[in-house]
Amino acid sequence: MAVLVAMALFVAQAINFGFTLRDRQAFRLEQVVGPVSSRIIDAGQGPRTNRAPDFPPPPRFDDSPWDGFRPRPWPANLMPSGLRRRPDVESGLRRILTDAGIPVGQIVTGIRSVRPDDPRLERVSHLRAQRLRQAGGELLIAVEQPGTGWWLTSQSWHDSDWPILWALIGQTLVLYAIVLLPVLWATRRIARPLHMLANAAKRYHPGEADGAIEESGPHDVRTLIAAFNQLRTRATAMLNEKDRMLGAIGHDLRTPLAALRVRIESVEDDDDRLKMADTIDEMSGTLDDILSLARLGRPSEGLTEVDLAALVDAVVEDFRDLGKPVEFAEVERLKMRLRPSLMRRAVRNLIENAVKYGGGAEVFLRPGAHSVEITVCDNGPGIPAERIGEVFEAFTRLEGSRNRETGGIGLGLALARAIVREAGGDITLANRAEGGLAATITLPR
Repeated sequence: MAVLVAMALFVAQAINFGFTLRDRQAFRLEQVVGPVSSRIIDAGQGPRTNRAPDFPPPPRFDDSPWDGFRPRPWPANLMPSGLRRRPDVESGLRRILTDAGIPVGQIVTGIRSVRPDDPRLERVSHLRAQRLRQAGGELLIAVEQPGTGWWLTSQSWHDSDWPILWALIGQTLVLYAIVLLPVLWATRRIARPLHMLANAAKRYHPGEADGAIEESGPHDVRTLIAAFNQLRTRATAMLNEKDRMLGAIGHDLRTPLAALRVRIESVEDDDDRLKMADTIDEMSGTLDDILSLARLGRPSEGLTEVDLAALVDAVVEDFRDLGKPVEFAEVERLKMRLRPSLMRRAVRNLIENAVKYGGGAEVFLRPGAHSVEITVCDNGPGIPAERIGEVFEAFTRLEGSRNRETGGIGLGLALARAIVREAGGDITLANRAEGGLAATITLPR
């Protein structure tokens, strides 16, 4: 807003400068053309005789200013060469003299500078010397009148427009101070609370204890901040209610599952008992995955400084203890602030998929300057490139059947990506050139 106001003021002042400069040039032209033409008309209409004019000796133009008050005829144009001419003055004089009935031949003008300490100024009147010093220049005018000679005169001349330019610059600065300072104050009063609101909205995380934003600024901004505070309060209350509901659901489902687990011990057939136990374990695992995914936005575990290399190595050791072919390239200790249980679960889900679909896994931990990569590679069939994005959706499986022998319920990758994104990172999948799939967790350092 301040920049737009400043640009508008600048454009307005530029237009004002153009009009002012044009009016000043017209006024200056009128000040020169009017008096000079009047003097020439008066001198040309004086008493006439039939004898040739008595020309005085020509003046020394390089030594003294021209006599601007008593134009006299001279036998030739004695205008010094090399001076800058003023065509507007020449055309103005020609128009006025022609309208007055004075025959006019050539009209020549020239501008020469006058220094304040010029010794020639001592040879003219005090008033004329003062005008020439103030103007800093002298306009020389030579008008040819056929049959009479050349009328020579001069006029003080302000050849520079810098004084008016500096005046307009000063006026613009005053306008900026008068207009822009209140605008900057008003925009700051509006922008500061809006900036606070934007930062609060970016930082807002369900479950974090964060006080309400101070209501400040104009009325509309205060109303917006109050609405945001109320919205955050309602959202937190809804999430708390959701957590209580999920906790109740988990408790109500785990209780009968535990009772069933006890009851199947009385089944005499070993095969039936093992199948029932596997089914109950699968239901318990599915329930844990669903509840974990639903509660991910409000983790109960706090951030802890952990050794990421040791965490990944511990997950790999768990699979080795189960006899799974999982390899891990050892690296040095790598301290990071994470939620260890959640990150362990994300890494475990990736390794579990690699073991299930690829027969084994190779795990690499690559620290970088600004990020850390955990890559889990397998030698399985990979994933069609056009379906890589689908596997991150909850309850999505590439294998169409719901057979648990060929895969889970489709929550492993969805849960892993949600955990990693909650930590500020992301998961990417890519088919390896030598075959298999590479799942990479990227975490910021």
